[in-house]
Amino acid sequence: MSKSEERKPLLGDASDEQESYTDDNKKKDKEKKKPDGPPPATLGQLFRYATCVDIICILFGSLFSLAHGAGWPVLSIVMGQMTDTFVAGPNGSLIPPDPNATHNPNVTVESFEDKMTTYALYYLIIGGVVLLSGYLQIACFMTACERQVNKIRKQFFQAILRQEIGWFDKHQSGELTTRLSDDLERVREGIGDKLSLLIQFVAQFFAGFAIGFYKSWNMTLVMMSLTPLLAILGGYFSGLMQNFAKREQALYADAGSVAEEVISCMRTVVSFNGQKQEVKRYGKSLEETKQIGIKKSMVTGLLLGSLYLVMFGDYALSFWYGNEQVKKFITSNGEDGITPGTVLTVFFCVMIGSFSIGNAAPNIGSFVTAKGAAAVVYEIIDRKPKIDASSEKGQRPLSIQGALQFLGVNFTYPTREDVQVLTNFNLSIKPGQTVALVGSSGCGKSTIVNLIQRFYDPDAGQVLLDGNNIKDLNLNWLRQNIGVVSQEPVLFGCTIAENIRLGNPNATITEIEQAAKQANAHDFIKSLPQSYNTLVGERGAQLSGGQKQRVAIARALIRDPRILLLDEATSALDSESENIVQEALEKARQGRTTLVIAHRLSTIQKADIIYVVDKGEIIEQGTHGDLMDKQGLYHSLVTAQTLVNEDTAELALEEDEEEEAVDTVPDQTVKRSRSRIKSTSSDDKSPQKLSRQLSRQTSGLSDGKDKTDKEEEPEEQEEYEPPRYFRMIHENQPECGFIVLGIMASCVAGCTMPAFAIFFGEMIKVFIELGNNGLLWSMMFLALGGINFLVYFVQASSFGISGERLTQRLRLGTFNAYMRQDIAFYDDKFHSTGALTTRLATDASLVKTATGVRIGMVFQSLFGLVAALVIAFYYGWALALVVLGIVPIIGFASSLQIKVLKGRHEEDKGKLEEAGKTAAETIENIRTVQSLTTEKHFYQEYSHSLVGPLRSMIKQAHWYGIAFGLGQGVIFMTYAGAFRFGAWQVEIGEMTADNVFKVFFAIAFTAMVIGQSSSFLPEYSKAKHAAGLIFKAFDTVPSIDIYSKRGTYLQKVDGLIQFKDVNFCYPTRPEVKVLKGVNMKVEPGQTVALVGQSGCGKSTQTFIQTQNYSKLFGLDYNDLEELLKMIDGIDIKDLHLHKMRSFISVVSQEPILFNCSISDNIAYGLEETPGG
Repeated sequence: MSKSEERKPLLGDASDEQESYTDDNKKKDKEKKKPDGPPPATLGQLFRYATCVDIICILFGSLFSLAHGAGWPVLSIVMGQMTDTFVAGPNGSLIPPDPNATHNPNVTVESFEDKMTTYALYYLIIGGVVLLSGYLQIACFMTACERQVNKIRKQFFQAILRQEIGWFDKHQSGELTTRLSDDLERVREGIGDKLSLLIQFVAQFFAGFAIGFYKSWNMTLVMMSLTPLLAILGGYFSGLMQNFAKREQALYADAGSVAEEVISCMRTVVSFNGQKQEVKRYGKSLEETKQIGIKKSMVTGLLLGSLYLVMFGDYALSFWYGNEQVKKFITSNGEDGITPGTVLTVFFCVMIGSFSIGNAAPNIGSFVTAKGAAAVVYEIIDRKPKIDASSEKGQRPLSIQGALQFLGVNFTYPTREDVQVLTNFNLSIKPGQTVALVGSSGCGKSTIVNLIQRFYDPDAGQVLLDGNNIKDLNLNWLRQNIGVVSQEPVLFGCTIAENIRLGNPNATITEIEQAAKQANAHDFIKSLPQSYNTLVGERGAQLSGGQKQRVAIARALIRDPRILLLDEATSALDSESENIVQEALEKARQGRTTLVIAHRLSTIQKADIIYVVDKGEIIEQGTHGDLMDKQGLYHSLVTAQTLVNEDTAELALEEDEEEEAVDTVPDQTVKRSRSRIKSTSSDDKSPQKLSRQLSRQTSGLSDGKDKTDKEEEPEEQEEYEPPRYFRMIHENQPECGFIVLGIMASCVAGCTMPAFAIFFGEMIKVFIELGNNGLLWSMMFLALGGINFLVYFVQASSFGISGERLTQRLRLGTFNAYMRQDIAFYDDKFHSTGALTTRLATDASLVKTATGVRIGMVFQSLFGLVAALVIAFYYGWALALVVLGIVPIIGFASSLQIKVLKGRHEEDKGKLEEAGKTAAETIENIRTVQSLTTEKHFYQEYSHSLVGPLRSMIKQAHWYGIAFGLGQGVIFMTYAGAFRFGAWQVEIGEMTADNVFKVFFAIAFTAMVIGQSSSFLPEYSKAKHAAGLIFKAFDTVPSIDIYSKRGTYLQKVDGLIQFKDVNFCYPTRPEVKVLKGVNMKVEPGQTVALVGQSGCGKSTQTFIQTQNYSKLFGLDYNDLEELLKMIDGIDIKDLHLHKMRSFISVVSQEPILFNCSISDNIAYGLEETPGG
């Protein structure tokens, strides 16, 4: 299990038998639970959370997308009429009129000028419609998208909270938080602006073919002859991409689990020099993902190349056929065949319709990916838990006595059904009675606590409360009448008062103080600078173990439970803290049914009855005196703890239990217990000893503070220096060969459309001059298709390889940068586990979007523009100058999109990170959340953290829509000016009609490509923000640098430790002095004990000795020569850090085990594992 409240040592602990059974053969379990996954969501399922407002937005957005898509085919009609006017104009050939035409192609100079002015006006009108439609389609779809994704996020989080604990045994918290961020981002991309573009291109497809059939059904059929091949290619490759996307999601989830596990346990990683080991482990999890991404890129290249080859082959066939139809039209005196204008109308309509398929491919990919991601999310949302924490069903008795019974209970954990934990277990606890359970680790004690809280249901038998089967009781009511204090209490990142109030949401501050007094916590709380409003830090890191335990007791007591479950509540505490907590527990159990699971047997001697459990069965029972007289297992355990001093005896007992646990579960794989080592940071007596500030500064429960006011407060964001684009490119330097190859392919691809314009102009010339070169120029189109196939495959493959390698390297580099940081880095409020793992999941892949295919689009657009301008100036310099003067307007529209999106993504990313922190903290601590029945509270906190981003995203949708509409509409307006000026050039004899088409289409086709590339601007804006955070991590060199090669490299040490006048304060609280002029000397081989009040600075000295912190009174101790901490007479700041830590071993209050085998955990941090 990956929940923080499960952070207990696997061996020698009475509450971990569940881990012993759930984690054996974890690798096999993981393989079993990796099916292909659910089928992709259907269209209706994808939009299942759309409200009436969302549906209206989608409908209107679809209408405007359709209008926008129809703009290009409608433009073709105007272009066809204009072509006939050119051909029959003052300098054109006099061909017979089209009997079906509404105009007479044989025009005078005056009529020619009037008609060209009319056509230019048509272009302007179409451009205005496109501009307005472009704005509204984006605004409507993005508004509906953000509203739906917001609801899906909340539903997904709520569904996670309601699942039973057995489900969490199979799903690590890192996997779930990654899905909450990454999978929903994929859904967001697939149903937002990209879906509107997909509809737009679909509209182009149908409108183009509809107009083509209307104008000339036979030529349209000729052009459609290769369409089935396009459909087959598209369907085949889309299926491949969908499979790749599924595998990619699953692999990224696995990598996210590794990252979450490691970052949440950094103190242990640092103490054991495990940084490089964890970097290798994370890198291994990314390798297969890279290979999948490369294969997906190559498939994309094949898809695009094949589509272009088929389309250009279609164009070749079409122009040959069209030329034959024009000849027939002339020879039949207009009775048969079609005019050149009709040929162009049909050609452009069908070409636009076909071309839209290629343009839609990336958006189809996003939509397909969204369906796959949504299916995984919806599967969890729709899952009905076996034990539903949110169910309102069940009895709610008016009173509760507290009688508990286990009748013939058999139980196995869901992940280890082959191991019987309880066998025909029977137990009876009377109301108000204090009962203790003792036994070796793994015997089933903590399982009994889990069953009473109904975290699991027994396989057979019954658990009764006051004679009622707990399955028949309302689950929330049951848990609300139970107070739990565990070995490792979980506190949440809010104030002390808010943590206590989680036990009873309706509690007043007076009731909170009363509960704290009962728990012996009131005095130390009042001594803190902020009293009950003191922020406890992520996982309660601001408080010592004893202080956290007392706050947890107060939280349990404030709900006035009739049943109190004490699961190893004092076993992890020092003697002084244990005595204080034990006194609080004695008070707490008065008048309550109390079940105590004890490791230190001296704490249960006053129990009414003691049960000795072994292998899931009760083998002894009675009072302390009775059991001692029997001289059985209990007597042996007590004797072992009283033979020597308590600490030594306890260690011996743990070692016995470890051996028994290992024998019981051979070959088991250890499931990581991810609790952090807690530094003792605040003194019970003095308010000046609060050591560390909360790493997360938000709270929704502060007394007297209205949440509505909080919503309006600006969200604080991490600062970073905007990265230069060349640095992003520089990170791709190892792949420069692939990049150069991709750029070369992109340059050739950019020149294909200007070349198309030349071939097109030559075909117009054939129409005008009635020449016989139609077949030659038709074959040129086929050759151009072959070139496109090659360059698009090379482009996509090259940039795909470079992009995936960059993504892996950035992810690994970012993770490596995090591993390099000192502990002070993780105390920062922006560097919580949730925030950092979210960045790892998304930022690197975003940077790829700025250096992969997007580089290709830039070079393709650039070379296309240059080639187009060269052609334009060659065939008509005056017209080229006019068009060139309009180009800056297109550039302005594109730059406006960049500016709008840049601010949007920077702001929204920070706010969504805050929601990610809440989700990560809640999911990690799900046992505590469900035990406290605070699912609704944390759901409301998560929902509240999404309000700001939703408002901002909806607002930015309108600005993005305006920029997008302007960028698209300007192209049509460019047509109006260019053609009108070209007509005037023909009129005065400066240009021929075919040269006007060459100049115009060279610019027009290139402008169309540039307009299409502008749809990738959102990705670049996101990429720039993500790169800024990544490069900040790369550039941050900590004061205590584990990767530094400097310092004296000792081969061995004698073990002389000295503190000389050491002063210390934690970086986040420089005004609070934790250590003041400490002097201490430990001789080699000497055993020295540090004792003192909870929070007095004992653990702080351990942290300093291992160089976890470098700040003394807020200054770097490297500058303070008089403050020394020495090993063998050498100041530790002068020692090689990695080597120094290799001489130190740490056994902390709350030890951590990682998700690997027992042997790997024992050898953790060693450069060479003993025994290979």
